[in-house]
Amino acid sequence: MGQAGPVQQPGADAEPVELEDVEVTGTPLNSLIRNFVNEVAAPNRGRGLARWDKRLCIGVVNLRTEPAQYIADRVSTIAEDIGLEAGQPGCTPNVIVVASDNPSALAREMVEERRRAFRMGGSGMDRGGAALRAFEASEEPVRWWQVSMPTNSETGERAVRIPGECQGSCSSPLDSAPIINVFAASRLTTQIVDTIFRTIVILDVNQVDKVSLQQLADYVAMVTLAQIDPEAETRQYASILNVFETPDAAAGLTDWDTAYLQGLYDAQRTLKNGRAGRSEIVSSIRRAHGELQEQETD
Repeated sequence: MGQAGPVQQPGADAEPVELEDVEVTGTPLNSLIRNFVNEVAAPNRGRGLARWDKRLCIGVVNLRTEPAQYIADRVSTIAEDIGLEAGQPGCTPNVIVVASDNPSALAREMVEERRRAFRMGGSGMDRGGAALRAFEASEEPVRWWQVSMPTNSETGERAVRIPGECQGSCSSPLDSAPIINVFAASRLTTQIVDTIFRTIVILDVNQVDKVSLQQLADYVAMVTLAQIDPEAETRQYASILNVFETPDAAAGLTDWDTAYLQGLYDAQRTLKNGRAGRSEIVSSIRRAHGELQEQETD
């Protein structure tokens, strides 16, 4: 805060006018990033932020060939840009994008017929029953559901028990528990990280036609590659997540979105403390944001 001095027009006889105190405020970039992460990130209960590990394969259903191929290719390209491997034609999809003119009925049918695909029963693998009911009842143009799994970062193997599965003779409760070899014991770090392995996206064809195909594909990419809260309030940020409210706000992924995804996939995510782990991701996003800014000025 600072106080300005007297201001007087040259040659004027009027008494000097004392300006009021002027306070200039702004939100530091790190705080903005932290607020954005806290608003949009939707990790499963008791778990850290999850991301894809290596490969994803996009399948698009109930759309004409050209737009379906565009969405698959666009999401795959964005995935490759952040270091993932996109599956080749004919791969088994672990990302399913389905278009429907009655998306709520479709969601209920899918959950009823393949409930284990949505809730496998392992600890920390999904957002819970209330979130699944919200997925079924959503009236948004795009709805999504993700399943992730705590995994051993050293081996890629699952680190959680799944009901109904066991190893060996299945005669002991221990046969149902995964065996984790700890390579470096620490009170501060962990080798257990969270990995997305299935995403289901449903498009409401009666609503998605208000945006361009690139906007739609980039929106799908954002909610596929990161755990995004469907109820996040993002209007104060320049993000593709606002596109259905303000279609002119972004032609596709913004620098903000790109930095978020790049930072998420660059972060190590090996800190045990949840708050510290999120701070690590914030710092990683901050670095990615700085790199994008440097590229624009070169």
